[in-house]
Amino acid sequence: MRTPTRGELLSIAVVLVAGGLTIGCGKKDQAKATPEVSVVTLQPERVAITFELPGRTSAFLMAEVHPQVNGIVQKRLFTEGSEVKEGELLYQIDPRPYQAAYDSAAAALARAEANLPAVRKRAERFKELLAVNAVGQQDYDDAAGALKQVEAEVQALKASAESARINLGYTRITAPISGRIGKSSVTPGALATAYQGPAFTTIQQLSQVYVDSPQSSATLLGIQRNLAANRIKGSAEQAKVKLLLEDGTPYPQTGILKFSDVTVDPSTGSQILRMVFPNPRQVLLPGMYVRAIVEEGVVEQAILVPQQGVTRDPKGNAIAMVVDGAGKVEQRTLKVDRAIGPKWLVMEGLRAGDQVIVEGLQKIRPGAAVKIVPQGAKPAAAK
Repeated sequence: MRTPTRGELLSIAVVLVAGGLTIGCGKKDQAKATPEVSVVTLQPERVAITFELPGRTSAFLMAEVHPQVNGIVQKRLFTEGSEVKEGELLYQIDPRPYQAAYDSAAAALARAEANLPAVRKRAERFKELLAVNAVGQQDYDDAAGALKQVEAEVQALKASAESARINLGYTRITAPISGRIGKSSVTPGALATAYQGPAFTTIQQLSQVYVDSPQSSATLLGIQRNLAANRIKGSAEQAKVKLLLEDGTPYPQTGILKFSDVTVDPSTGSQILRMVFPNPRQVLLPGMYVRAIVEEGVVEQAILVPQQGVTRDPKGNAIAMVVDGAGKVEQRTLKVDRAIGPKWLVMEGLRAGDQVIVEGLQKIRPGAAVKIVPQGAKPAAAK
Protein backbone atom coordinates (compact mmCIF):
# COMPACT_ATOMS: atom_id res chain seq x y z
CA MET A 1 0.00 0.00 0.00
CA ARG A 2 1.24 3.49 -0.96
CA THR A 3 1.91 5.94 1.86
CA PRO A 4 0.01 9.31 1.41
CA THR A 5 2.22 12.21 0.64
CA ARG A 6 2.45 15.26 2.87
CA GLY A 7 0.30 17.27 0.51
CA GLU A 8 -2.46 14.67 0.50
CA LEU A 9 -2.50 14.56 4.32
CA LEU A 10 -2.83 18.34 4.45
CA SER A 11 -5.81 18.25 2.09
CA ILE A 12 -7.61 15.61 4.19
CA ALA A 13 -7.08 17.69 7.36
CA VAL A 14 -8.59 20.78 5.70
CA VAL A 15 -11.67 18.78 4.64
CA LEU A 16 -12.21 17.39 8.17
CA VAL A 17 -11.89 20.81 9.78
CA ALA A 18 -14.33 22.32 7.29
CA GLY A 19 -16.82 19.50 7.92
CA GLY A 20 -16.61 20.03 11.69
CA LEU A 21 -17.22 23.75 11.30
CA THR A 22 -20.21 23.04 9.07
CA ILE A 23 -21.76 20.65 11.64
CA GLY A 24 -21.17 23.16 14.48
CA CYS A 25 -22.74 26.01 12.52
CA GLY A 26 -25.74 23.83 11.70
CA LYS A 27 -26.33 23.07 15.38
CA LYS A 28 -25.96 26.73 16.24
CA ASP A 29 -28.37 27.78 13.48
CA GLN A 30 -30.85 25.10 14.64
CA ALA A 31 -30.73 26.43 18.19
CA LYS A 32 -31.13 29.94 16.93
CA ALA A 33 -34.23 28.89 14.84
CA THR A 34 -36.32 27.93 17.94
CA PRO A 35 -38.80 30.86 18.26
CA GLU A 36 -39.28 32.59 21.59
CA VAL A 37 -42.81 33.31 22.83
CA SER A 38 -44.45 34.78 25.90
CA VAL A 39 -47.44 33.07 27.46
CA VAL A 40 -50.18 33.71 30.00
CA THR A 41 -51.13 30.81 32.25
CA LEU A 42 -54.90 30.82 32.66
CA GLN A 43 -56.47 30.81 36.09
CA PRO A 44 -60.24 30.77 36.76
CA GLU A 45 -61.74 34.02 38.09
CA ARG A 46 -65.06 35.10 39.57
CA VAL A 47 -66.54 37.61 37.12
CA ALA A 48 -69.76 39.63 37.23
CA ILE A 49 -71.38 39.62 33.79
CA THR A 50 -72.94 42.93 32.77
CA PHE A 51 -74.37 44.53 29.67
CA GLU A 52 -74.80 48.22 28.91
CA LEU A 53 -77.95 49.74 27.46
CA PRO A 54 -78.98 53.27 26.49
CA GLY A 55 -82.08 54.64 28.15
CA ARG A 56 -84.26 57.62 29.02
CA THR A 57 -85.48 58.69 32.42
CA SER A 58 -89.13 59.32 33.26
CA ALA A 59 -90.98 60.40 36.40
CA PHE A 60 -92.05 57.74 38.87
CA LEU A 61 -95.45 59.45 39.13
CA MET A 62 -96.84 62.14 36.83
CA ALA A 63 -100.20 63.91 36.85
CA GLU A 64 -101.54 66.47 34.39
CA VAL A 65 -103.79 69.06 35.98
CA HIS A 66 -106.98 69.76 34.00
CA PRO A 67 -110.06 71.84 34.94
CA GLN A 68 -113.28 69.86 35.49
CA VAL A 69 -115.70 72.79 35.22
CA ASN A 70 -116.02 75.83 32.98
CA GLY A 71 -115.25 79.29 34.28
CA ILE A 72 -112.80 82.14 34.64
CA VAL A 73 -109.51 81.51 36.44
CA GLN A 74 -109.36 83.92 39.36
CA LYS A 75 -106.05 82.98 41.00
CA ARG A 76 -102.92 80.90 40.54
CA LEU A 77 -101.66 79.92 43.97
CA PHE A 78 -98.30 78.18 43.41
CA THR A 79 -94.75 79.00 42.34
CA GLU A 80 -93.65 77.32 39.14
CA GLY A 81 -90.94 74.72 39.69
CA SER A 82 -91.65 74.37 43.41
CA GLU A 83 -92.62 71.34 45.48
CA VAL A 84 -96.35 70.92 46.16
CA LYS A 85 -98.25 68.57 48.45
CA GLU A 86 -101.21 66.40 47.52
CA GLY A 87 -104.43 68.39 48.06
CA GLU A 88 -102.69 71.79 47.92
CA LEU A 89 -104.75 74.51 46.17
CA LEU A 90 -103.27 75.39 42.76
CA TYR A 91 -105.96 77.42 40.93
CA GLN A 92 -109.23 79.04 41.88
CA ILE A 93 -111.99 79.23 39.26
CA ASP A 94 -114.79 81.77 39.82
CA PRO A 95 -117.12 79.85 42.19
CA ARG A 96 -120.13 82.20 42.17
CA PRO A 97 -122.23 80.48 39.45
CA TYR A 98 -121.62 77.09 41.07
CA GLN A 99 -122.36 78.43 44.55
CA ALA A 100 -125.67 79.73 43.30
CA ALA A 101 -126.51 76.41 41.62
CA TYR A 102 -125.68 74.56 44.83
CA ASP A 103 -127.78 76.92 46.97
CA SER A 104 -130.73 76.48 44.60
CA ALA A 105 -130.45 72.69 44.66
CA ALA A 106 -130.13 72.70 48.44
CA ALA A 107 -133.23 74.87 48.80
CA ALA A 108 -135.28 72.60 46.52
CA LEU A 109 -134.18 69.61 48.56
CA ALA A 110 -135.13 71.31 51.80
CA ARG A 111 -138.59 72.15 50.43
CA ALA A 112 -139.20 68.53 49.39
CA GLU A 113 -137.95 67.20 52.70
CA ALA A 114 -140.29 69.62 54.51
CA ASN A 115 -143.32 68.16 52.67
CA LEU A 116 -142.31 64.58 53.27
CA PRO A 117 -143.45 64.15 56.95
CA ALA A 118 -147.00 65.36 56.24
CA VAL A 119 -147.40 63.08 53.22
CA ARG A 120 -146.00 60.12 55.18
CA LYS A 121 -148.40 60.69 58.12
CA ARG A 122 -151.36 60.95 55.74
CA ALA A 123 -150.43 57.60 54.16
CA GLU A 124 -150.07 55.98 57.58
CA ARG A 125 -153.53 57.30 58.70
CA PHE A 126 -155.20 56.03 55.57
CA LYS A 127 -153.63 52.63 56.17
CA GLU A 128 -155.16 52.48 59.69
CA LEU A 129 -158.55 53.63 58.43
CA LEU A 130 -158.46 51.08 55.64
CA ALA A 131 -158.07 48.35 58.24
CA VAL A 132 -161.47 49.30 59.80
CA ASN A 133 -163.07 50.05 56.41
CA ALA A 134 -163.29 53.78 57.23
CA VAL A 135 -161.82 54.74 53.83
CA GLY A 136 -161.83 53.07 50.47
CA GLN A 137 -158.96 51.20 48.92
CA GLN A 138 -158.58 53.87 46.25
CA ASP A 139 -158.11 56.61 48.85
CA TYR A 140 -155.33 54.63 50.52
CA ASP A 141 -153.65 53.85 47.19
CA ASP A 142 -153.63 57.57 46.31
CA ALA A 143 -152.04 58.46 49.65
CA ALA A 144 -149.42 55.71 49.35
CA GLY A 145 -148.61 56.77 45.77
CA ALA A 146 -148.21 60.39 46.84
CA LEU A 147 -145.74 59.30 49.55
CA LYS A 148 -143.61 57.34 47.09
CA GLN A 149 -143.64 60.26 44.67
CA VAL A 150 -142.39 62.69 47.33
CA GLU A 151 -139.72 60.22 48.51
CA ALA A 152 -138.48 59.82 44.92
CA GLU A 153 -138.42 63.59 44.49
CA VAL A 154 -136.33 63.93 47.64
CA GLN A 155 -133.82 61.39 46.34
CA ALA A 156 -133.56 63.19 42.97
CA LEU A 157 -133.04 66.54 44.67
CA LYS A 158 -130.38 65.02 46.92
CA ALA A 159 -128.53 63.85 43.81
CA SER A 160 -128.86 67.29 42.21
CA ALA A 161 -127.59 68.98 45.35
CA GLU A 162 -124.64 66.57 45.54
CA SER A 163 -123.78 67.21 41.88
CA ALA A 164 -123.92 70.96 42.49
CA ARG A 165 -121.69 70.54 45.57
CA ILE A 166 -119.14 68.53 43.56
CA ASN A 167 -119.04 71.14 40.79
CA LEU A 168 -118.58 73.86 43.38
CA GLY A 169 -115.63 71.88 44.78
CA TYR A 170 -114.12 71.57 41.30
CA THR A 171 -113.67 75.35 41.20
CA ARG A 172 -110.81 74.71 43.61
CA ILE A 173 -108.17 72.90 41.51
CA THR A 174 -105.88 71.00 43.88
CA ALA A 175 -102.74 68.90 43.45
CA PRO A 176 -103.63 65.24 42.78
CA ILE A 177 -100.16 64.04 43.91
CA SER A 178 -97.16 65.42 45.74
CA GLY A 179 -94.16 66.38 43.65
CA ARG A 180 -92.48 69.13 41.68
CA ILE A 181 -94.84 71.29 39.66
CA GLY A 182 -93.94 72.59 36.22
CA LYS A 183 -94.81 75.78 34.38
CA SER A 184 -98.38 77.06 34.21
CA SER A 185 -100.06 77.29 30.81
CA VAL A 186 -102.75 79.74 32.04
CA THR A 187 -102.86 82.98 34.00
CA PRO A 188 -105.62 84.64 36.03
CA GLY A 189 -108.39 85.80 33.72
CA ALA A 190 -108.11 82.84 31.36
CA LEU A 191 -111.19 80.85 30.43
CA ALA A 192 -111.16 77.29 31.73
CA THR A 193 -112.99 74.65 29.72
CA ALA A 194 -113.89 71.40 31.45
CA TYR A 195 -111.52 68.54 30.50
CA GLN A 196 -109.76 70.73 27.93
CA GLY A 197 -106.87 69.22 25.99
CA PRO A 198 -103.85 71.30 27.10
CA ALA A 199 -103.11 70.74 30.77
CA PHE A 200 -102.97 73.72 33.12
CA THR A 201 -99.73 72.32 34.53
CA THR A 202 -97.96 69.02 35.28
CA ILE A 203 -96.78 67.56 38.58
CA GLN A 204 -94.00 64.96 38.62
CA GLN A 205 -92.81 62.91 41.56
CA LEU A 206 -89.03 62.64 41.31
CA SER A 207 -87.96 61.00 44.59
CA GLN A 208 -87.66 57.91 42.39
CA VAL A 209 -87.34 57.75 38.61
CA TYR A 210 -87.84 55.13 35.93
CA VAL A 211 -85.19 54.35 33.33
CA ASP A 212 -86.53 52.61 30.22
CA SER A 213 -83.98 50.85 28.02
CA PRO A 214 -84.42 48.70 24.90
CA GLN A 215 -82.79 45.26 25.08
CA SER A 216 -82.21 42.95 22.14
CA SER A 217 -84.35 39.83 22.32
CA ALA A 218 -81.30 37.88 21.10
CA THR A 219 -79.39 39.06 24.19
CA LEU A 220 -82.19 37.85 26.44
CA LEU A 221 -82.17 34.44 24.74
CA GLY A 222 -78.41 34.22 25.28
CA ILE A 223 -78.84 35.00 28.98
CA GLN A 224 -81.49 32.31 29.32
CA ARG A 225 -79.26 29.74 27.59
CA ASN A 226 -76.30 30.56 29.84
CA LEU A 227 -78.49 30.28 32.93
CA ALA A 228 -79.91 26.95 31.76
CA ALA A 229 -76.41 25.59 31.12
CA ASN A 230 -75.18 26.85 34.55
CA ARG A 231 -72.51 28.95 32.86
CA ILE A 232 -73.68 31.90 34.93
CA LYS A 233 -75.56 32.17 38.18
CA GLY A 234 -78.23 34.76 38.87
CA SER A 235 -81.21 36.22 37.08
CA ALA A 236 -81.60 39.36 35.00
CA GLU A 237 -85.07 39.75 36.53
CA GLN A 238 -83.50 40.33 39.98
CA ALA A 239 -80.47 42.28 38.82
CA LYS A 240 -78.89 45.33 40.36
CA VAL A 241 -78.35 48.20 37.94
CA LYS A 242 -75.79 50.98 37.84
CA LEU A 243 -76.10 54.15 35.82
CA LEU A 244 -73.82 56.39 33.79
CA LEU A 245 -74.99 59.96 33.26
CA GLU A 246 -74.93 61.72 29.92
CA ASP A 247 -71.46 63.17 30.56
CA GLY A 248 -70.08 59.73 31.47
CA THR A 249 -69.96 60.21 35.25
CA PRO A 250 -71.35 57.33 37.36
CA TYR A 251 -74.58 57.92 39.25
CA PRO A 252 -74.00 57.20 42.96
CA GLN A 253 -77.29 55.36 43.61
CA THR A 254 -77.89 51.72 42.62
CA GLY A 255 -81.21 50.78 41.02
CA ILE A 256 -83.11 47.58 40.48
CA LEU A 257 -84.59 45.98 37.40
CA LYS A 258 -88.36 46.36 37.76
CA PHE A 259 -89.55 44.26 34.83
CA SER A 260 -88.99 43.47 31.18
CA ASP A 261 -91.78 43.97 28.70
CA VAL A 262 -93.56 40.83 27.53
CA THR A 263 -93.71 42.01 23.91
CA VAL A 264 -90.89 42.27 21.38
CA ASP A 265 -91.08 45.27 19.05
CA PRO A 266 -91.16 43.70 15.55
CA SER A 267 -89.56 46.76 13.95
CA THR A 268 -86.46 46.73 16.19
CA GLY A 269 -86.35 43.19 17.61
CA SER A 270 -86.03 44.57 21.13
CA GLN A 271 -88.05 44.73 24.31
CA ILE A 272 -88.14 47.38 27.03
CA LEU A 273 -86.41 46.95 30.37
CA ARG A 274 -87.78 49.22 33.10
CA MET A 275 -85.51 50.06 36.03
CA VAL A 276 -86.16 52.11 39.18
CA PHE A 277 -83.55 54.40 40.74
CA PRO A 278 -83.74 56.40 43.98
CA ASN A 279 -83.35 60.09 43.27
CA PRO A 280 -83.11 61.85 46.66
CA ARG A 281 -81.28 64.91 45.33
CA GLN A 282 -83.27 65.01 42.09
CA VAL A 283 -80.15 64.77 39.95
CA LEU A 284 -82.12 62.70 37.44
CA LEU A 285 -84.77 64.68 35.57
CA PRO A 286 -87.37 63.28 33.16
CA GLY A 287 -86.11 62.91 29.60
CA MET A 288 -82.39 62.62 30.41
CA TYR A 289 -80.26 60.25 28.31
CA VAL A 290 -78.38 57.72 30.44
CA ARG A 291 -76.63 54.37 30.09
CA ALA A 292 -77.71 51.53 32.32
CA ILE A 293 -75.24 48.81 33.32
CA VAL A 294 -77.27 45.72 34.18
CA GLU A 295 -75.78 42.84 36.13
CA GLU A 296 -76.69 39.72 34.16
CA GLY A 297 -75.20 37.23 36.62
CA VAL A 298 -71.92 35.82 37.89
CA VAL A 299 -69.52 33.29 36.37
CA GLU A 300 -67.79 31.61 39.31
CA GLN A 301 -65.02 29.93 37.26
CA ALA A 302 -64.55 32.30 34.33
CA ILE A 303 -61.70 31.87 31.85
CA LEU A 304 -60.43 35.24 30.68
CA VAL A 305 -57.84 35.53 27.89
CA PRO A 306 -55.96 38.71 26.86
CA GLN A 307 -57.35 39.95 23.58
CA GLN A 308 -53.89 39.92 21.92
CA GLY A 309 -53.82 36.15 22.43
CA VAL A 310 -56.96 35.55 20.35
CA THR A 311 -57.00 35.76 16.56
CA ARG A 312 -59.37 34.67 13.79
CA ASP A 313 -58.98 31.94 11.19
CA PRO A 314 -60.06 32.45 7.54
CA LYS A 315 -63.59 31.32 8.48
CA GLY A 316 -63.85 33.93 11.21
CA ASN A 317 -63.60 31.48 14.11
CA ALA A 318 -61.74 32.64 17.21
CA ILE A 319 -58.49 30.71 17.77
CA ALA A 320 -55.67 30.74 20.31
CA MET A 321 -52.21 29.19 20.28
CA VAL A 322 -51.30 27.16 23.36
CA VAL A 323 -47.96 25.67 24.46
CA ASP A 324 -48.59 22.03 25.38
CA GLY A 325 -46.70 19.86 27.86
CA ALA A 326 -44.07 18.95 25.25
CA GLY A 327 -43.23 22.59 24.56
CA LYS A 328 -44.96 22.59 21.17
CA VAL A 329 -47.62 24.87 19.74
CA GLU A 330 -51.22 23.63 19.72
CA GLN A 331 -54.05 25.52 18.00
CA ARG A 332 -57.40 25.74 19.82
CA THR A 333 -60.76 26.85 18.39
CA LEU A 334 -62.62 29.00 20.92
CA LYS A 335 -66.14 30.08 21.70
CA VAL A 336 -65.95 33.59 23.13
CA ASP A 337 -68.86 35.32 24.82
CA ARG A 338 -67.90 38.98 25.16
CA ALA A 339 -65.08 41.39 25.94
CA ILE A 340 -64.54 42.21 29.61
CA GLY A 341 -62.06 45.06 29.73
CA PRO A 342 -58.92 44.05 27.76
CA LYS A 343 -59.82 40.33 27.85
CA TRP A 344 -62.19 37.89 26.18
CA LEU A 345 -64.53 35.74 28.22
CA VAL A 346 -64.01 32.24 26.80
CA MET A 347 -66.87 29.78 27.19
CA GLU A 348 -65.29 26.81 25.35
CA GLY A 349 -61.85 25.78 24.03
CA LEU A 350 -59.59 26.64 26.97
CA ARG A 351 -59.28 25.52 30.57
CA ALA A 352 -57.43 26.45 33.73
CA GLY A 353 -53.67 25.89 33.48
CA ASP A 354 -53.41 26.36 29.70
CA GLN A 355 -50.46 28.49 28.55
CA VAL A 356 -51.79 30.85 25.89
CA ILE A 357 -49.25 32.57 23.65
CA VAL A 358 -49.66 36.35 23.73
CA GLU A 359 -46.33 37.47 22.18
CA GLY A 360 -44.46 35.98 19.25
CA LEU A 361 -47.52 34.71 17.38
CA GLN A 362 -46.12 35.86 14.04
CA LYS A 363 -43.13 33.51 14.37
CA ILE A 364 -44.92 30.22 15.13
CA ARG A 365 -47.09 27.56 13.58
CA PRO A 366 -49.02 24.59 15.05
CA GLY A 367 -46.71 21.70 15.99
CA ALA A 368 -43.55 23.81 16.19
CA ALA A 369 -41.33 23.71 19.27
CA VAL A 370 -41.05 27.06 21.07
CA LYS A 371 -39.10 28.56 23.92
CA ILE A 372 -41.06 30.38 26.61
CA VAL A 373 -39.59 33.70 27.79
CA PRO A 374 -40.98 36.33 30.17
CA GLN A 375 -43.52 38.69 28.68
CA GLY A 376 -41.89 41.79 27.20
CA ALA A 377 -38.37 40.25 27.16
CA LYS A 378 -35.99 41.26 24.33
CA PRO A 379 -34.91 38.55 21.85
CA ALA A 380 -31.66 36.81 22.80
CA ALA A 381 -28.56 38.27 21.12
CA ALA A 382 -26.90 36.07 18.45
CA LYS A 383 -23.51 34.60 19.40
